[in-house]
Amino acid sequence: MVAAALTGTVALLMALIAFGNITDFGTNQQFVRHVLAMDTTFRDPDLMWRAVESRALQDAAYVAIVGWETVTALVLLLGTARWAVALVRPAADPAARYERARRTSTLGLLMVLLLFGVGFLAIGGEWFAMWQSEDWNGLGAATRYFTVAALVLVLLHLPYRPWPAATPPDAAHRPDPAPPPGAAPPPGAPSR
Repeated sequence: MVAAALTGTVALLMALIAFGNITDFGTNQQFVRHVLAMDTTFRDPDLMWRAVESRALQDAAYVAIVGWETVTALVLLLGTARWAVALVRPAADPAARYERARRTSTLGLLMVLLLFGVGFLAIGGEWFAMWQSEDWNGLGAATRYFTVAALVLVLLHLPYRPWPAATPPDAAHRPDPAPPPGAAPPPGAPSR
């Protein structure tokens, strides 16, 4: 249940990010243009050769980002749905359903890590020196999104010991009750 909730939370986050960038296309388009043009950095001549000033390339990069966000949201929504199905539908092999949900969620979370880790932190932050800009600096938001996705990914891959389907979770930790005095020992029990 925790895996479904956490995957669903990141799915919702990515869906809202993609939706915002699609419905308010121009705002973050300007962000990407300024970051790639490096026009609000310290304008160090040793770095400015990296700037991308072509509007066509800037806009292509932005469309690629929005497309990646949209596909990521869809993969995470599929992962969330698979967790929900694994939780509510009985199956002959429930472990296979959980593993399918975990694999799908892992793919979506890795897509988030690539977008914000490689795309924003490494390429935007370091290559295009976004950290130098007071006006067009998305490193704080990228770090938050990267951290949340990384945490969920780690939690999804922690080792666990599933309980048998018929045993309530707290029953797995209770000792067997002692037989009443004078009762016959269960079959196969050692005699005293």
